[in-house]
Amino acid sequence: MFEGRRVIDLPSARVVVTGGAGFLGRHVVARLGARGTGVVVVPRRAEYDLTTERDVARLYHDTRPTVVIHLAAVVGGIGANRANPGRFVYDNLLMGALVMEHARRAGVEKFVGVGTICSYPKFTPVPFQEDDLWNGYPEETNAPYGIAKKMLLVQGQAYRAQYGFNAIHLLPVNLYGPGDNFDPELSHVIPALIRKCLEAAECGAGQIECWGDGSPTREFLFVEDCAEAIVLATERFDGAEPVNVGTGQEITIKELAELIATLAGFGGALRWDTGRPNGQPRRCLDTTRAERLFGFRAHTDFVAGLTRTIAWYRGRR
Repeated sequence: MFEGRRVIDLPSARVVVTGGAGFLGRHVVARLGARGTGVVVVPRRAEYDLTTERDVARLYHDTRPTVVIHLAAVVGGIGANRANPGRFVYDNLLMGALVMEHARRAGVEKFVGVGTICSYPKFTPVPFQEDDLWNGYPEETNAPYGIAKKMLLVQGQAYRAQYGFNAIHLLPVNLYGPGDNFDPELSHVIPALIRKCLEAAECGAGQIECWGDGSPTREFLFVEDCAEAIVLATERFDGAEPVNVGTGQEITIKELAELIATLAGFGGALRWDTGRPNGQPRRCLDTTRAERLFGFRAHTDFVAGLTRTIAWYRGRR
């Protein structure tokens, strides 16, 4: 049984989900609906630019939320992070600061900040424990994004201390699943490899190129599991400490590429471009705090989740 206590009654709540039309957001909105949430509002960028204070203030005036789940972010893989460090730090800092500040002003009952594993130091001991979050600088290619999102944690803790504001902070590991971003300029490693393998298999290519040397490890969480964790934390958790959200299992990028190639039907060679960055050496979370505080444990088998993701992308190409 989890240690946390139920703090939000979703059937009577009015919930704004920023980024609710995105990859993770759509699954969070669906999970809220399954829980019988009273009202769920998904603001669209065309109507509310969350980097503009006037629009953020208008969002709260128009929607009158009791709960805010802040998922909106400018995000991408290693290539996108290297190409857009200024945009990644500026937009994410502004969105976090404005959305939380105006939630406080509006008397919102609970603010759920969703950060990133990229906030951890580059050489964090494995498995990553939340207490290690400040013990070093993030991996360089992810640092602008990771630090911007980490400021959401600092702001929430400061607001809790000064104003008694109920802000929590979750740290999801790398996500994957149906509906992911398969754009080659923006995608993370799983959708990038799936796209490469399927296209190579279809055209009979003898090899695909993979970034780095394949030695780094990563942990991956199925997007539906992450959505469940966020909703459970929204209902049950009230605390200042950050909480990891993941599976607690790691895989090397080389093993991941080989697995995806097999599942996607690509029998050619994997050529490793060692001139490309590896990113953080290892990533794997200690997930005991999430289970203890709000009863979350991931349940989707990795191969089954990859199979569903490949099938989804194959059917929509």
